[in-house]
Amino acid sequence: MDAVDITVLRALHAWRKAGHAALLITVVKTWGSSPRPVGAMLALRAGAEMVGSVSGGCIEDDLFDRFTDIEATPPTTLVRYGVSAEEAHRFGLPCGGTVELLVERNPCAEQLEELLNYLNAGALVRRTVECKSGNVQLTVVNKHAPLFLDNQQLVMYIGPQWRMLLIGAGVLAKYLASIAQSTGFTVTVCDPRPEHTYSWNECEVPLLRCMPDDAVIHFRPDPSSCVVTLSHDPKLDDLAVIASLQSPAFYVGAIGSRQNNEARRTRLMEHFEIEKETMQRLHGPIGLFIDSKTPAEIAVSIMAEIIAIKNGVALEPVMQVSAGKSRKERLERTWVS
Repeated sequence: MDAVDITVLRALHAWRKAGHAALLITVVKTWGSSPRPVGAMLALRAGAEMVGSVSGGCIEDDLFDRFTDIEATPPTTLVRYGVSAEEAHRFGLPCGGTVELLVERNPCAEQLEELLNYLNAGALVRRTVECKSGNVQLTVVNKHAPLFLDNQQLVMYIGPQWRMLLIGAGVLAKYLASIAQSTGFTVTVCDPRPEHTYSWNECEVPLLRCMPDDAVIHFRPDPSSCVVTLSHDPKLDDLAVIASLQSPAFYVGAIGSRQNNEARRTRLMEHFEIEKETMQRLHGPIGLFIDSKTPAEIAVSIMAEIIAIKNGVALEPVMQVSAGKSRKERLERTWVS
C-alpha cells in the first residue's frame, strides 16, 4: 500500500482514540483519468484538519466544507465527483475523470489500532465494510486482490502488495530499502558477511544472514516480487541471480559496470547453462540513466526503473544506464576533440 495511506490510518486512529469525530474516505471507483488510484484514503476531522489525498486538492476542500457535522452523517455514504465536464473542471479532475468515494463515519479506534498492528508486522489485511451498518471485519490473508464494492459491502486489501529482496547490506541497500518502503514495498535484505551487517538496523528491515540462493528460496519470489543484487561480490550476486531468474519475479537486477554485467551474462550462460532467453530477464547495469554518482542518487535511479516496470511502462533503450553512459562518453570525446 501507499506509505501515505499508513499516515492516514495513524492520524485517524489518534483522532478517534482521543474521542474526536472523524471520517475515513476511500477512493472506490474511477472512470477515465484520476489523480489518485482506487484504494487511496483521506482522513478528515470536521472543521479541524485532513490527512491524505483522494484528488489533486479541490475535492478535499469540498469534502472539508461538506462534512461539517460528522455525527449527522450516515454510517457510510457514497460520493461521486466529475460526472459532468463542468464539475470535473471545477474539482480539478483530468479531462473525462470521475471518482467515487466511500465515506465512513467514526471508524472504531480499537479496530484501527488492530489494523495498524497488523500492518506494522508486515501483514496483508482484508478489510470488509458493511455498507448499511458501517461494521468492519479484519482478516489477515496471504494474497492481494482488487478492491470490490457492491450494494452490500466494500472489500479492500491493505498492506504490502509488492516485495523486494536485496542482496548486500551496504550503504546503497539502506537508501534503496528506505525509498522502496516509502513506495509500498516490503523489503528483506540478505548478506552472509558479518562485517557488512554489523550496523544494519533489523527493526527497520529484516536481515537474512544465509547464502543468497537460500535467501531466494526462503523469499519465494512471486509476480509481485523483485530481487536486486548489490553486494559487488560475484560469489554472492551470481547465486541470487541464478536462483531468481528461475522464479516469476517481475524484476531481477544486478549492480555493476557495463563490463562486469557483460562478464556476468557470459559466465552464467557458459558455466551454469542459463539460456539466452532467460538471461534477457536480467537487468544490468540497473537503473535509469540520471548520471547518478552518490548512493542516494543511484538508489533513486534503481527505484525509478523498478517502479516503471511494475507499472507496465515500456522503457526505451535510451533511458537505460548503459545507453546513457555510452552517449555521455561520445559527447565528452567530441568536446575534447
